[in-house]
Amino acid sequence: MSLFASGRGAYLEAMANRSVSEERSTASQTRTVAVPVSSVVDGEMTRAVHVIGILMASLVAGAILAGVWKASAGPQSGKAALVGGLFLTEVILAAILILLGSVVEGFGYGLSLGTRWPYTRNILVLMVQGDPEAAHRLVATLVGLIALALVVLAPSSATINGLALVIIAALFGIGTLHVLSGRMPAFVHGIHGLLAYGVFLSYLTGIAFPGIQFWSYLKFTVALHALFLAAFLGGMTTGQRGFGQPIGAFYRPQRLAHWTVAAHILVALTVVATLGWLMPTYPVAFYLAVTQVAVGFLLFHAVNLKPKNPGTIVAFHQSMALLITVAIVVSLP
Repeated sequence: MSLFASGRGAYLEAMANRSVSEERSTASQTRTVAVPVSSVVDGEMTRAVHVIGILMASLVAGAILAGVWKASAGPQSGKAALVGGLFLTEVILAAILILLGSVVEGFGYGLSLGTRWPYTRNILVLMVQGDPEAAHRLVATLVGLIALALVVLAPSSATINGLALVIIAALFGIGTLHVLSGRMPAFVHGIHGLLAYGVFLSYLTGIAFPGIQFWSYLKFTVALHALFLAAFLGGMTTGQRGFGQPIGAFYRPQRLAHWTVAAHILVALTVVATLGWLMPTYPVAFYLAVTQVAVGFLLFHAVNLKPKNPGTIVAFHQSMALLITVAIVVSLP
C-alpha cells in the first residue's frame, strides 16, 4: 500500500512539474509574441511575390510615362504642362503605394526591413530582388519628391494640401512599423491608412476638379465619408491583430480585435447603404461596394487561415477600395 502511495505521489509530482513546465513554456511563448520585434522578420520570397513585383515595377514605369505623355501631348505648354504631367504621375503613384502596402501585408513583409526607417544600406538591392517593403519605401520617397516639386512649381492650396498629407502619412508610416512590432497602438495604423487615401484623393480631385478646394469637396461629398471611415478601420484591424497573428473566428466579439472587425463590417455595410441611398448617382461605386463586402469576408478567412501571409486577397481588397474611390470622384454612370 505504501509502495502504491509512493508511486502515486511520484506520478502526481511528475505531472505537476510537467504542468508547471508547460505553463512556463506557454508564458514564454506569449511573452515572445508580446515583446516588441525590433529585428528583421523576413517574408517568404515566392513566385507570386516575384510576379507582383514585376507588375508593380511596370505600373510605376507606366505612371511616369503617363505623366510624360500628358505633359507633351496635352493642350498646355511650359510649366503648366509639366505640372499637369506631375499631377497625373502622382495620382497613379499614390494608388500604387497603397497597393504596395497591401502586398507587404499580404505576403508577410511588414518587418522585412525591421523598424529602421526610411532606408537600409542595401535597400536598392532588396527592391531589385523583389522585397515589396523596399519598393514601398522607395515609391513613397518618389511620391514625396513629386509632391515637393509640385509645391515649388505651382504653389496652391491643392499642392500644399497634398504635400502636407504626404508628410503626415510618412510620419504615421513610421508608426505602423512600431505597431507591428508591438510598441504603438493600432489606431496609428488606421490613421496611416486614412492618410494614404487622403493623399490619393487630394491629387485625384486636383485633376478631376481643378480649382475646387479639396477639404470643401471632401466635406460635401457624403459618399466618401463612410468609405474613409472604412479605410481607417481596415488599418485598425491590421494593427489590432499584430504582425502575423490571426484575428480568430467569432460569433460574438470577445476581444478588441473582434470589436474592431465588427465595427469595420458595420461601416462597410454603411458604405453600401449610403451609395444605395444616393442611387443613381454612383451606380458603379455601389456595385463595387457590394462586391467588396464579400471580398472582405474572404479576406477575414484568409487572415485566419494564413495569418502571416494571407496572399493576394489583401491587394485585391485594396484595389477594390481604390476603384470605389475613383468611381465616386468621377461619378461613373
